[in-house]
Amino acid sequence: MAAAELIFDPRAAHGEAAFDEVLNLARTQAQAQGLPYAGIVSAQDAWQLVQAGKAVLVDVRTHEERTFVGYVPASLHVAWATGTSMNRNPRFTRELEAKAGGKDAVVVLLCRSGKRSAAAAEAAAKAGFTHVFNIAQGFEGDLDEQQQRGHSGGWRWHALPWLQD
Repeated sequence: MAAAELIFDPRAAHGEAAFDEVLNLARTQAQAQGLPYAGIVSAQDAWQLVQAGKAVLVDVRTHEERTFVGYVPASLHVAWATGTSMNRNPRFTRELEAKAGGKDAVVVLLCRSGKRSAAAAEAAAKAGFTHVFNIAQGFEGDLDEQQQRGHSGGWRWHALPWLQD
């Protein structure tokens, strides 16, 4: 699942149309790929949407991951799975609806690599969320040749805002 290649540039943007263009491109690509949710956006696009108040960022990683690996300031947290056995959170969609402000909110989901957030986006779409997007490559990016994350792609690699406890 490749992310939209369009990266939102606020210096070149012309208001609301630029935000709509990012989301519409993600929707078009999602339809072409047969994705069961609204689409995939890059970390940079997600951050621009959140900064402009056009989307809500929800981190679906565990509390422990957020604490020890890092998190995005002002992001919401709804764990997709919990515990060492990564049991799926049975209240995920109800918690997401409550924290995001309803099923019509534009929501961008973040996990470690983009895989759990894709599963969470699919579940949210099945539950009636109409504008739920996955953030490509997640917080830590894809695995490299040494089977390590953080060296290519992802939220941190793109130097977007994050904190660590």
